[in-house]
Amino acid sequence: MRFYTQQHQFYCGIDHHTRTMYVCIMDNEGKVLTHKNIATTAEDLI
Repeated sequence: MRFYTQQHQFYCGIDHHTRTMYVCIMDNEGKVLTHKNIATTAEDLI
């Protein structure tokens, strides 16, 4: 099995819950660019 080993410019993690989700975006050096708690509604996602 082959794995993708190249680095990306940004990384995004999303922890999705019923009413909220936490979004974290980091650069390729590990610096956190944004870390937000967002309501989980269609209006907020658009």
